[in-house]
Amino acid sequence: MEATLQVRKRGVLTLPSELRERYAIHEGDTFRLVDMDGIFVLTPMVPMVPELAREIERARLEAGVSLEELLRGLREQRQRYHQEKYDSDQAT
Repeated sequence: MEATLQVRKRGVLTLPSELRERYAIHEGDTFRLVDMDGIFVLTPMVPMVPELAREIERARLEAGVSLEELLRGLREQRQRYHQEKYDSDQAT
């Protein structure tokens, strides 16, 4: 597909609706613009946090661990880390 875009106030560009629909581009999506000697490449930036959250939830369900168990384990791990890191620093 080929399209003509016009730069408007404050550098705003409007992508044609066909492209927005084809690639599921929605208001608020973030893109990286790469300038390759005058050729502009626009690539979507995928947020990592939602993807990581889905992966953690999938692993939690597969392991049969409740949310309460997961949180308790994280608290215990944080406490062990804190003791190892800071209690050993005070001994020296």
